[in-house]
Amino acid sequence: MKQGPLAGLRVLEMEAIGPVPWAGMMLADMGADVVRLDRPEAQHMGMQRDERFQFNGRGKRSVLADVKTPEGRALVLDLVGRADVLLEGLRPGVMERLGLGPDDCLAHNPALVYGRMTGWGQTGPLAQAVGHDINYIATTGALHAIGPLDGPPAVPLNLIGDFGGGGMLLLVGVLAALCEARTSRKGQVVDAAMVDGCLALLAPIFGQWQAGEWTDQRQSNWLDGGAPFYGTYATSDGKYLAVGAIEPRFYAALLKGLGLPGEPLPKQHDRSTWTAMRERFSAIFRRHPCEHWLAVFAGTEACVSPILSLSDLAVHEHLAQRKNFVEVDGALHPAPAPRFSRTPSQIASGVAMRGSSTEAALASWGIRRSASSPQD
Repeated sequence: MKQGPLAGLRVLEMEAIGPVPWAGMMLADMGADVVRLDRPEAQHMGMQRDERFQFNGRGKRSVLADVKTPEGRALVLDLVGRADVLLEGLRPGVMERLGLGPDDCLAHNPALVYGRMTGWGQTGPLAQAVGHDINYIATTGALHAIGPLDGPPAVPLNLIGDFGGGGMLLLVGVLAALCEARTSRKGQVVDAAMVDGCLALLAPIFGQWQAGEWTDQRQSNWLDGGAPFYGTYATSDGKYLAVGAIEPRFYAALLKGLGLPGEPLPKQHDRSTWTAMRERFSAIFRRHPCEHWLAVFAGTEACVSPILSLSDLAVHEHLAQRKNFVEVDGALHPAPAPRFSRTPSQIASGVAMRGSSTEAALASWGIRRSASSPQD
């Protein structure tokens, strides 16, 4: 029996990559019954992938259907009629050509929340252009702002476009539409575009730039590594520390730990001195190994943290104490988030294997196919 704040919610997820399955995973963790509709042939991005470690598929069930056939389309519409939410991440117009667009689905289920995820949006000159996270964050200015002053922009994984500006935006939109539907009893289309989400994430920075508080140049501002009190530093043993001593008292604690209190130093926010101060801090940090500095700053307000690798995470004291990782079917998963006091989330099951629960999932949604029904 599924538990969580979304227990009882039925979600139909069209097979996709990136933000759509991630959003589906989040909904499943929060208790939703997520049925992923998979194509008969696995879709790969030029590489073979072990399904056991595709964590976006956890807590879901997989139904195989060829939506290009009349039988497959009819099955999808049957599921739509029983669903609360549909998630899709195909290029604009594809679902319409399949006869599964918003008009088709809302005709079967007027209360359906139809969540659409694209990079560029459903409209606009680039709507039909291909792209990935890096293209979307490039077009919104986010990529330009990240990286060293004297080098090319740094690629921040695919966290900003795919998940922060994409999947999270889709989640917010779908949940907002569900809240509205509680009173109106009507569904609607949620057009979530990664470029839109990235721009929303950049709103504070964009405001600072227009106010003259932010320079449109990498590593020249207080949150992009330009400030000596907000950045990363190497230690003598080849490890790295993250420093975020923004507030005056935090900065004072940083200076004390570095052995600099009482010296005639320039003002913290004098940008003309930042390069020299960053070089000075770097030289001091390189004198000792990481563990030395962690001992120096332990219990202080200097905001100094070790930069952990993926292999460090499961044994980190804080993450272990909060049980931030859960073992499922022999694999270590990040635990569901956020945490709910009364209706806790859970990882209900391991990763859904393609087509492994077609008949059981359909039956649980009240769809029973006869022995003569075409197999997708």
